[in-house]
Parts: sequence; structure tokens; C-alpha cells
Amino acid sequence: MSRLDDPQVVREQYASEQGLRARAALWQEMSGPDIKAQLWDAIAACAPQRVLEVGGGEGGLSERIARELRAEVVMVDQSERMVELARARGVDAHAGDVQALSFEDDSFDLVVAAWMLYHVTDLDRGLAEIARVLVPTGRLIAVTNSIRHAEELFNLVGYPWRAREGMFRSENGEEILRRHFRGVERTDVEAWATVRDRQVLVDYRESMMVETTSVPEDVELPFRVGARPTMFVATK
Repeated sequence: MSRLDDPQVVREQYASEQGLRARAALWQEMSGPDIKAQLWDAIAACAPQRVLEVGGGEGGLSERIARELRAEVVMVDQSERMVELARARGVDAHAGDVQALSFEDDSFDLVVAAWMLYHVTDLDRGLAEIARVLVPTGRLIAVTNSIRHAEELFNLVGYPWRAREGMFRSENGEEILRRHFRGVERTDVEAWATVRDRQVLVDYRESMMVETTSVPEDVELPFRVGARPTMFVATK
């Protein structure tokens, strides 16, 4: 059974942008609180001067931080393809691993890790590295999902729930972060996606890279899926 923090699975999953975009397509028609808007507000409230985004994907958030907040931004992602796409946006992006950051101590006043810490094999090592490169009183803003995130779709295709055990989630994130940071605040959100096209469900299921059953041909549409993310703001 493949796990989301298996390095080989992560490399294959992000070797191209197709899987990332297939997963994003599930959440196009949303109702309820907007966690991405709340993430942006939290970043802006920090008024950062030098930002590190780890696992930044195609670089959209890093680009926005640099453009709108006039901060110096560096992005690290272990996918060469994601780095290529981010650089095309003008982002100072580098291939690297959060478990072995190539920056000096006290280099950044803010680190952003949005939907990526559940991919980290050695969480304590990765978080220790993040804390190391943060200035005193610097902050980490991390977003992850509950174990119940998208459970409607996962139940539909028989997702192997054990593949999520032990990874950085809403349920264990605060406890894990407190091993490395003196203060942790959390914001829990529940919102709903409405999916009107079966192919969107099929594409998401195929992007998972774990063994599941197929999306039923007669799946009832529109299909509602619950988004259950959590944002943590941790202070060094």
C-alpha cells in the first residue's frame, strides 16, 4: 500500500503538473469558508520581509506574496517540474528538501507550508529545519487536511484509509508542531465542493496513486465533497 509520505510516490505524483491540476479541479465550485483566503490574510498579517515557501508547487502563492506584499520570497520544492513552472512565473525557486534546507540559521521571518507537510517522511526533521531557518519569533503557517477531508469521494472509491495514518493532519498537527514551536494557533474550516462532471471525479481518483476502485458509472451527480482543512500558525 502506497503512502503519501513515501518519497517515491511523492516524486511520481509531482513529476508533472497534471495530477496537481486534477486534484485542484475537484474544488472549483465551492460553498462555505475559503481557507485559501484565510491563508492569504494570515500571511499578510505577518507583514513578512523574507519568506520561504516549502512545497510551493507551481509557484502561484510565492509569486503573489512577492508582488503584493513586496517581500523577498524563496521557494523550495523537490519536484524539478514544479521548480521549472515557478521560475516561469518569476519566482526564485530551487529544488530542495525541507528535511535538509540549504539556508543559514535565522534566514526568514516567515515560512509557508501549504498542503505539503503530509508528504514529509521525517516530520520532526523537517520541522526542526523550518524552525532553524526562522528568526526568533518567526512564524510557520502550515495548512493541512483532516483525516475526514474528501471522505465522500474516498469512500466512493474505497480509498485505503491506513495510507493516511501517522501523517501531518488536523487531528495531530498541533501536537506535532508544539514539539518545535512555543505557540500554535489553529483555524478549522469545513466547506463543500459541488462536482457536476463524473470525469472530474475520475481524474482525481487517478491522481491519487494508491489502489482504489473505479468511480461508478452511475454515480449520482451533482456529487458533494467536503473540504475539511486546518491552518496552523506556529510561532518560534
